[in-house]
Amino acid sequence: MPSYLGREGNVFVMLAAYVAVTVVAAIACASAAVLSLTHHRSVVRTAERLRVPVSWQVPLGAVLAAGSLGLLVGFAVPVLGTAAAVGLVAYFLCAAGAHLRARDTRPLAWVNWTVFFSVALAALVVRLAHHGPW
Repeated sequence: MPSYLGREGNVFVMLAAYVAVTVVAAIACASAAVLSLTHHRSVVRTAERLRVPVSWQVPLGAVLAAGSLGLLVGFAVPVLGTAAAVGLVAYFLCAAGAHLRARDTRPLAWVNWTVFFSVALAALVVRLAHHGPW
């Protein structure tokens, strides 16, 4: 951080990063939730390839939607935002497990997972850096 910003500048930069990363993560997870809740063809094909019952799409989409909403509510209630970010990181780790279990070697699937996992993890990291654990 440049020294000319001083403490106030560092706080502003951290706040800006926290808000930006959280909003991006919330939008990404909300879009994934919509695709899952509407049984989008790409999500159905992925579920079939991974041998995940298609009937799980609505509950999994609801988890993504709750995580997305939780990230945004976390601006007002930080502990809920932390819980949502932890939940999303766990969700995407479980998704990686499903890909590994099905021996999914498609590079695009792993790029997609990496992007979503990284955004969720970044939301957790900036949240903890800005607010602390609670």
